[in-house]
Amino acid sequence: MKILFVHEKFGAFGGAEANVLTTATELKERGHTVGILHGPQTGKGEAAWLNTFQHRFPYGLESESATELAVCKSFQPDVIYVHKMSDLELLEKLLDSDTPIIRMVHDHDLYCMRSYKYNYFTRHICERALSPFCIFPCGASVARDHHGAFPLKWVSYTGKIRELELNRKFHRLIVATQFMKDELLRNHFDSNKIEMHAPVPPRGDASWGSSFGDGNYIVYAGQIIRGKGVDVLLESLAQVRMPFKCFIFGDGEHREVCEKLSRKLGLADRVFFKGYVSADEIAIYYRECSVVAVSSVWPEPFGAVGLEAMRFGLPVVAFDAGGIREWLTDGNNGFLVPWMDRAAFAARVEELLGDKALARQMGERGRQLVAEQYEFSEYISGLENLFERAVEEPALAAMA
Repeated sequence: MKILFVHEKFGAFGGAEANVLTTATELKERGHTVGILHGPQTGKGEAAWLNTFQHRFPYGLESESATELAVCKSFQPDVIYVHKMSDLELLEKLLDSDTPIIRMVHDHDLYCMRSYKYNYFTRHICERALSPFCIFPCGASVARDHHGAFPLKWVSYTGKIRELELNRKFHRLIVATQFMKDELLRNHFDSNKIEMHAPVPPRGDASWGSSFGDGNYIVYAGQIIRGKGVDVLLESLAQVRMPFKCFIFGDGEHREVCEKLSRKLGLADRVFFKGYVSADEIAIYYRECSVVAVSSVWPEPFGAVGLEAMRFGLPVVAFDAGGIREWLTDGNNGFLVPWMDRAAFAARVEELLGDKALARQMGERGRQLVAEQYEFSEYISGLENLFERAVEEPALAAMA
């Protein structure tokens, strides 16, 4: 089967990009032909992407007619697999191709003008559907622009409505959690078109476990953007009374703010910002780690990084935000802390640092959960089944 991935970036960046690469790589190993229609390159980890995607079609770099010709006539996909993409003209062209389109809904940018479903100033989580409320009083028509010459940009409400309309025409939408399915239903998507397939990359080796050593290592891995709550993590760690070392892996526009906050809180000798590194390098730290922190304060759609940590037999401490509660059970495979409760977060981290037997026990429960409910090969098989049905259903309808 020929599968055309569509994504706004090419290269490593965040969780969506990790999913694109691991999924495409496994599908290719199973004998499928994979191509990608993509936006700008990230400049990170591109060697692996180049190895997986031998059929590449950058959009925005060629004329529209050339891009359409390359994708539709040269590659001729059986299925179009859209990930993060908001270019309305491109989506309309894809729909005109009559090829079944399936979308993986990674986060909230499909139906939220701010893209993160919480108020920038109060950080309160939004529980509304897209509506005129987003314009006033939310004020989401004006957003920060991290890439343009001007710090602010205009977000079109009518454009977002149109984006929803186009996505409702897709053959299927994939989500990782019931929480995300509920968000789509809130925005009037057809329940019959929504399927749950939870992607947890196949990293981790069941033959080893962490030493849970005396170094009291804490690991955070993810983007350093405001919604990921690294600043709240730092404020929590400032309340931990016992010795520890926290390694923060990742990058983002909030990193400089967090580094300054770390120094202000007197954590510079205990918190180390390592920047973007490969998953293999993070795994080296997991071998000595005692607890993995998931500090997201936005409504996390899934939080795959926590499940990846549990695959290594590590306990997780996380705020109760979004879909995290669907895989993190408080007191079982880690601790689910009330949203933004820094004192409780610190207390739970300290409890695991002080009781390595408990940390190891919770980590093994997490490893078992991932093995039983989030097996990567089953996830890929579920996608294959979905793609096959997507191809067959139009043909069956034509025969009826």
